[in-house]
Formats: sequence, structure tokens, C-alpha cells
Amino acid sequence: MGQFAAVLALVAAAIHVYIFVLESLWWTSPRGRAVFGTTETEAAATRELAFNQGFYNLFLAVIAAVGAVTLLAGATTIGPTLVVAGCGSMVAAGLVLLISDRTKTRPALVQLGAPLIALVALAISAA
Repeated sequence: MGQFAAVLALVAAAIHVYIFVLESLWWTSPRGRAVFGTTETEAAATRELAFNQGFYNLFLAVIAAVGAVTLLAGATTIGPTLVVAGCGSMVAAGLVLLISDRTKTRPALVQLGAPLIALVALAISAA
């Protein structure tokens, strides 16, 4: 079950790298605007905020991925600790999005789904 948790943490990391790309690199592009439903003017006005926010997602991805890799390598303390830190933060951020804007339910579930399942699997493997 620990390996399953690690794989899900890697999936969560990949999702958050994609979010980083959308927010930090493609925010003002037609693709980025389509994903977030912003106009060209809105995207230009919020570009700096999105750029910064994208890096938060990247940092969470790195934490979860390093934790997953070290967990797969057999590290029984640092691996799970980093998976919990990275995936726990992803779940918390997804919950904030869900609570703050119910129209964003689908993106919130995408953001928190894989990391939540990874945390459950990790808890089961520790029991």
C-alpha cells in the first residue's frame, strides 16, 4: 500500500506541475485563459499573482515527488513525512478552493483527489 501511496503522490505532483505551467507560463495564452475562464484583460491584470501562485503549486509538487521517490527507495521516515507535507498541503488548498467558490468544485476535486487518496493509502500502509 505504501507503493500505491507513492504512485498517487507522483500523480498528484504531475497534476500540480501542470497547474504550475498553466498559472506561471500559460496564464495569458488562449489555452490558459480558456482553462481559467478569464478574458485577455483579466489575465493581463492578474498575471503576476498567477505567476506567484503557480510556483506554490510547483513547490508542493516537488515536496510530494521527493517524498514519493524516497518512499519508493525505502526511506520509512523522510519519505512518508514529505508525502504527508506535500499531499496534505494540496488537499488543504483544494478544500480552500472548494469552500471559497462552489463553482470551482471540479477543479478543486482534481487538485485534491489524488493527494487525498495517497494520504489514505499511506495511513493504511502505516497501520
